[in-house]
Amino acid sequence: MKTDKEFKCVDFKHEAQMQIYREIKNLTTEEEIEYFRHRAESSVFGKWWKKLHWSIVAMSGHKMTK
Repeated sequence: MKTDKEFKCVDFKHEAQMQIYREIKNLTTEEEIEYFRHRAESSVFGKWWKKLHWSIVAMSGHKMTK
């Protein structure tokens, strides 16, 4: 089924990537890691992300923070 409205998926992806680049371009490596960690935890998948993290910690036997 064809619609009248054309969605430019690649253009949308490039714009999202450019926005992220603008936000992280002057950050240190540690700040970038924290940026992406925060974005993952505060996204709609945040609960899953935290659960996955603690599952990995439990399987590894390591004590990790955050």
